[in-house]
Amino acid sequence: MNITGTHFNYYLVCRRKLWLFANGIHMEQTSDLVYEGKMIHENSYPRRASKYREIEMDGIKIDFYDPIGKIIHETKKSRKERDSHLWQLKYYIYRLEKAGVDGVTGILEYPAERQTEEVLLSIPDREYIEEIEQEINTVVTSDSCPPVIDAAKCKKCSYYDFCYSNETESQ
Repeated sequence: MNITGTHFNYYLVCRRKLWLFANGIHMEQTSDLVYEGKMIHENSYPRRASKYREIEMDGIKIDFYDPIGKIIHETKKSRKERDSHLWQLKYYIYRLEKAGVDGVTGILEYPAERQTEEVLLSIPDREYIEEIEQEINTVVTSDSCPPVIDAAKCKKCSYYDFCYSNETESQ
């Protein structure tokens, strides 16, 4: 299986969401929050598409790559899931390195919050990514869906209705 940036992100956010997504249950197209994030991504840097390249390889898609500076630009809506955004970007850097592109760095951007963060990849990061890749494969190939995590962030998730459809009002 080709592990994508989305798999990597979902692994860090919710294993159930990862399993559902990897097994063909996609709820993102019905989410207003996902749509809002897409609009921020498309409209925040209007000249970027003509300036940088989009890269697709082995299941990953990097929207904005500066081949001269070797910088991946990853745009996100808010910092609420910063850790998963950071590791998704590190995963992209890792994958480009594996493809023979050395010296890649990243910039994590939150235009609505006017925040940016430079992202580098260390040796311990590479080891952690390899561990996560194995764990992702374990989760997505499992015969059973992981349980609901029942966290506050679930209420804003595009999979919320799916995960909580069997809950009753009294619970």
